Amino acid sequence: MTFTIAHINTSRGFRGGERQTELLIEGLQGSGYKQILIARKNRQLARRVKKNMHIEVREVSGSHLSVALACTDADILHIHDGRSVYGAYLNHLISRTPYIITRRVDNPISKHWFSYQAYRSASTIAAVAKEVANIIKKFDPSLKPKVVHSGSSNLTVDETTSKKIRSDYPKKSFFVGHVGALDNNQKGQEFIIKAARDLQCSHPDIHFLLVGGGNDEAMLKKLAANLSNLKFVGFVNNVGDYLAAFDIFILPSRKEGIGSILLDAMAMKLPVIACDVGGVSDIVHNNQNGYLIEPERPDLLKEAILSLYHQPQLRAEFSQRGSQIAVNYTAEVMCKKYLNIYQSILQDSNKA
Repeated sequence: MTFTIAHINTSRGFRGGERQTELLIEGLQGSGYKQILIARKNRQLARRVKKNMHIEVREVSGSHLSVALACTDADILHIHDGRSVYGAYLNHLISRTPYIITRRVDNPISKHWFSYQAYRSASTIAAVAKEVANIIKKFDPSLKPKVVHSGSSNLTVDETTSKKIRSDYPKKSFFVGHVGALDNNQKGQEFIIKAARDLQCSHPDIHFLLVGGGNDEAMLKKLAANLSNLKFVGFVNNVGDYLAAFDIFILPSRKEGIGSILLDAMAMKLPVIACDVGGVSDIVHNNQNGYLIEPERPDLLKEAILSLYHQPQLRAEFSQRGSQIAVNYTAEVMCKKYLNIYQSILQDSNKA
């Protein structure tokens, strides 16, 4: 008998959570499960999966009812974003289909009757980091979330393209890279701009590249006006080529579930600088594979950048340790953990 897993992610954008959803679907192909994706209509996740994978995509408006109605014929529902939890719960009230919630953010869960019912009715709650699991337990101490870390994306690199990125700058340039949605409230790109402005005259060979797009693009570009050492690259599909071109990677976020892009940077042997928020400390170990700094401290960000700029041997040590850590956080490892969860739920359902 072939069991069907319905992955549900109705986010409007395409960020880390959507990339992790895509990675899981890709990794589970050939596992013996039939897969369905329930996603918001005409959004990037739905378009990408329809184009690149041979699974059914059911496009919905994103309302709780539209999600609930799209869940027919599934044996397990796997919810990948916070909003979709409630549609899965509505479906469960009628069909009793078991569901898994993956919690990816370090935001508190809203405390109302509907959320308590939805989370308590889940067969399993997975958290992408220990701190996210702690937030779930603070919401409801009766819940027992399992930590299933995100996985690196196994990004490919075209060396010619990567070299071309660097060749557009003076030969001995030092590249400080950032990849993330231009969402300043979460990612804190204003602090990158502040560091770039402070270093523009004293260290003209340090160049900042920001890869990604988002709602705050216009505001951030205005904030970065007249900076010659910072470039907004925009959204790209070849993230691996840019990571390979960087000398260090920075993520000065105000909040993060885990910051899965850090795993990609570490897999590319990049030393990292990140803020100690959410579950970032699960993967970035201060003074081992990078620097963990306080959030909203552009002075500390600049200091950390200069420390790595001046110490190539330390960069090499951080790079090596980071790549060793990243081996334990691959998409393959993540997929195996979810397969074990699915099998456990199905066994329990057969016993019932």
